[in-house]
Amino acid sequence: MMTMEQNRLQLHEVLCEILGTRHVYFQPPESTKMVYPAIVYSRDNINDTPANNDAYIRKYVYQIIIIDKDPTSELVEKIANLKYCSFERHFTKDNLNHDIFRIFY
Repeated sequence: MMTMEQNRLQLHEVLCEILGTRHVYFQPPESTKMVYPAIVYSRDNINDTPANNDAYIRKYVYQIIIIDKDPTSELVEKIANLKYCSFERHFTKDNLNHDIFRIFY
């Protein structure tokens, strides 16, 4: 079984590949100056499937936020196509579009 950090780093690389840049941030502090478009993600939950009184399958759950000036960003479709990923909601703040997803990874 992969460690939580190995799992997160693998997801990070997938997100960087989708975005096409390294403007992917894991739980960034508020002082971080982001470059847009960007992807921000954070750990949301851990989902265990038990067997023999142990975690047989463990999936980490992450929240992924696409932040882009473009309201029709192609990134939304690319993230939506990831396996075990679901769209949660959209909102606009400071003229930036935020699309929020949840992924089991």
